[in-house]
Amino acid sequence: MFDYDLLVLGAGSGGVRAARFAAGFGAKVGIIEELYLGGTCVNVGCVPKKLFVYGSELRSSFKLMKSYGLNVSEPDFDWPMLRDNKTREISRLNEIYNAMLTNAGVNIIHGRGVLKDRHHIQVGDDVYSARNILIAVGGWPFLPDIPGREHLISSNEVFYLDEFPKDIVIIGGGYIAVEFAGIFAALGANVQLHYRGPQILRGFDDEVREFAADQIAGNGVDIRCQSNLTKVEKTDNKRLKVTFSSEAEERVWECDQVLMATGRKPKTTDLGLEGVGVELDSSGAIKVDEHFRTSVDNIYALGDVIDRVALTPVALAEGMFVARHLFDDKTATAVDYSNIPTAVFSQPNIGTVGLTEEQAKLMHKRVLVYTSNFRPMKYTLSDKQERCFMKLLVCGQTDKILGAHMVGPDAGEIIQGIAIAIKAGATKKDFDQTIGIHPTSAEEFVTMRAPSRIHEE
Repeated sequence: MFDYDLLVLGAGSGGVRAARFAAGFGAKVGIIEELYLGGTCVNVGCVPKKLFVYGSELRSSFKLMKSYGLNVSEPDFDWPMLRDNKTREISRLNEIYNAMLTNAGVNIIHGRGVLKDRHHIQVGDDVYSARNILIAVGGWPFLPDIPGREHLISSNEVFYLDEFPKDIVIIGGGYIAVEFAGIFAALGANVQLHYRGPQILRGFDDEVREFAADQIAGNGVDIRCQSNLTKVEKTDNKRLKVTFSSEAEERVWECDQVLMATGRKPKTTDLGLEGVGVELDSSGAIKVDEHFRTSVDNIYALGDVIDRVALTPVALAEGMFVARHLFDDKTATAVDYSNIPTAVFSQPNIGTVGLTEEQAKLMHKRVLVYTSNFRPMKYTLSDKQERCFMKLLVCGQTDKILGAHMVGPDAGEIIQGIAIAIKAGATKKDFDQTIGIHPTSAEEFVTMRAPSRIHEE
């Protein structure tokens, strides 16, 4: 009766994972993509951004070399080479995704898909039928409707700039804005980071936010909080005049680029969802149940389009669940959204897993807070003053680790291992009995003996 057992709309991380494994379970699967295989993460997200981070960190390392006896001149930075090498790597990954899907037996359909009814999707002049449909189209950068909106760029375009900006204004206080601020500053640009709130990185632990902001500013990012972008104008010399308002004053600054990184929205417009009866919430995200089923029982959705936890590994887990739920139900286990580790590849890095101190105080009667603040050994021979911060939150009743946070070099790499321990239910006693690797920054997590403070009801 149907062309496919499962037809996936969107070939990003979650959609590709669901398609591949569904095909592996014996289902006939098609996947529709209008832009690029691999979705946001591979093409205009995590992967190219991390490559830029590596480039910027390498340049920063030259400033330390003299203190280690390596007398080399400051390197010339070739933006087109970094940009184009990145693009070649993304093209290679696109080919890998194509091969993965094809080798798994998934039929790739290029074009924009629109739902016609609960079992049919139209792509151009063709219509495909499916017993089950999975919507995994992801999100899209949000640009505010302000005068001069046409002069703004988003995180989609920033990877392909013709010229490296001497001066750049970045709008936003989330991880995307903070990461690009670090990238451009380390590569030599003058960077202003404007955020409308009182402190960047809303949603992270407050102490981590304060510490990270101080270190990021020390690395050359001019952070301006409680600052609102009101308009952007083109000047006679082809630069941009940017106007901001705050409680105190209105300010104007000239720059080469304005990067808007104020968030992303689910890409649900004009997909035909409303006509089919798929319910959306007020943000445009698709409503789903615990099985990722929408209000139409044979249509599923996952990833950024459902706006739960917008992280690539989460979308992968959701895709795996949907494939198993539909075609191998005995192996399907619910996606656990607790204790998801995450990293911000700012400079310095931020790694975090579990509860923030603010959350822990609300959820537990007694919370012990352990902190460590030190200058990494790598910097002690130089004049670099950047510091590292680590934090453990412990339940005073069970001794279980409730959260772990780090700001410093390789924080993401270190927190991944800590996350395994927390997921397994590790206690502070377990940490205390673990022998550290010396000398490393990571050993601080197993040598913090006395709490910095204790919260009690």
